[in-house]
Amino acid sequence: MAKLKTGRHTSALKAQRQAEKRTSQNKGLIKKVRVATKTVKAAASTKAATLKEDLKKAESCIDKAAKKGVIHWKTAARKKSRLAKAANKSADK
Repeated sequence: MAKLKTGRHTSALKAQRQAEKRTSQNKGLIKKVRVATKTVKAAASTKAATLKEDLKKAESCIDKAAKKGVIHWKTAARKKSRLAKAANKSADK
Protein backbone atom coordinates (compact mmCIF):
# COMPACT_ATOMS: atom_id res chain seq x y z
CA MET A 1 0.00 0.00 0.00
CA ALA A 2 1.45 3.34 -1.00
CA LYS A 3 1.45 6.46 1.11
CA LEU A 4 -1.70 8.51 0.65
CA LYS A 5 -0.92 12.14 1.47
CA THR A 6 1.71 13.94 3.45
CA GLY A 7 1.54 13.13 7.15
CA ARG A 8 -0.52 9.95 6.71
CA HIS A 9 1.56 6.85 7.09
CA THR A 10 0.19 3.47 6.17
CA SER A 11 1.44 1.91 9.40
CA ALA A 12 -0.48 4.50 11.44
CA LEU A 13 -3.63 3.84 9.43
CA LYS A 14 -3.29 0.09 9.93
CA ALA A 15 -2.67 0.55 13.65
CA GLN A 16 -5.82 2.64 13.88
CA ARG A 17 -7.87 -0.05 12.11
CA GLN A 18 -6.47 -2.72 14.42
CA ALA A 19 -7.21 -0.64 17.52
CA GLU A 20 -10.82 -0.10 16.44
CA LYS A 21 -11.27 -3.82 15.78
CA ARG A 22 -9.78 -4.82 19.15
CA THR A 23 -11.83 -2.20 20.99
CA SER A 24 -15.00 -3.56 19.44
CA GLN A 25 -14.13 -7.15 20.36
CA ASN A 26 -13.18 -6.17 23.92
CA LYS A 27 -16.43 -4.27 24.43
CA GLY A 28 -18.34 -7.33 23.25
CA LEU A 29 -16.56 -9.55 25.77
CA ILE A 30 -17.12 -7.09 28.60
CA LYS A 31 -20.81 -6.88 27.67
CA LYS A 32 -21.10 -10.69 27.81
CA VAL A 33 -19.51 -10.74 31.26
CA ARG A 34 -21.86 -8.03 32.50
CA VAL A 35 -24.98 -9.75 31.13
CA ALA A 36 -23.95 -13.14 32.52
CA THR A 37 -23.26 -11.61 35.93
CA LYS A 38 -26.66 -9.92 36.01
CA THR A 39 -28.33 -13.20 35.04
CA VAL A 40 -26.68 -15.04 37.95
CA LYS A 41 -27.60 -12.29 40.41
CA ALA A 42 -31.21 -12.33 39.23
CA ALA A 43 -31.36 -16.12 39.46
CA ALA A 44 -29.85 -16.00 42.95
CA SER A 45 -32.38 -13.46 44.19
CA THR A 46 -35.37 -15.38 42.79
CA LYS A 47 -33.91 -18.82 43.65
CA ALA A 48 -34.33 -19.97 40.06
CA ALA A 49 -33.74 -23.57 39.02
CA THR A 50 -31.23 -22.48 36.37
CA LEU A 51 -28.84 -20.96 38.91
CA LYS A 52 -26.07 -23.56 38.50
CA GLU A 53 -26.20 -23.37 34.70
CA ASP A 54 -26.15 -19.57 34.77
CA LEU A 55 -23.22 -19.60 37.17
CA LYS A 56 -21.29 -21.99 34.92
CA LYS A 57 -21.91 -19.78 31.86
CA ALA A 58 -20.90 -16.65 33.74
CA GLU A 59 -17.67 -18.23 34.96
CA SER A 60 -16.91 -19.33 31.41
CA CYS A 61 -17.45 -15.79 30.06
CA ILE A 62 -15.27 -14.33 32.81
CA ASP A 63 -12.50 -16.85 32.13
CA LYS A 64 -12.55 -16.10 28.40
CA ALA A 65 -12.31 -12.37 29.04
CA ALA A 66 -9.39 -12.91 31.42
CA LYS A 67 -7.64 -15.26 29.02
CA LYS A 68 -7.72 -12.65 26.27
CA GLY A 69 -6.50 -9.91 28.61
CA VAL A 70 -9.71 -7.89 28.52
CA ILE A 71 -9.96 -8.04 32.30
CA HIS A 72 -7.19 -8.77 34.78
CA TRP A 73 -6.98 -12.35 36.03
CA LYS A 74 -7.33 -11.27 39.65
CA THR A 75 -10.44 -9.25 38.76
CA ALA A 76 -11.83 -12.35 37.08
CA ALA A 77 -11.11 -14.48 40.15
CA ARG A 78 -12.79 -11.91 42.40
CA LYS A 79 -15.89 -11.74 40.20
CA LYS A 80 -16.18 -15.54 40.07
CA SER A 81 -15.74 -15.80 43.83
CA ARG A 82 -18.43 -13.23 44.56
CA LEU A 83 -20.86 -14.85 42.14
CA ALA A 84 -20.29 -18.30 43.65
CA LYS A 85 -20.71 -16.85 47.13
CA ALA A 86 -24.04 -15.26 46.17
CA ALA A 87 -25.20 -18.48 44.50
CA ASN A 88 -24.30 -20.59 47.53
CA LYS A 89 -25.98 -18.13 49.87
CA SER A 90 -29.27 -18.33 47.94
CA ALA A 91 -29.01 -22.14 47.70
CA ASP A 92 -28.68 -22.45 51.50
CA LYS A 93 -31.88 -20.54 52.17
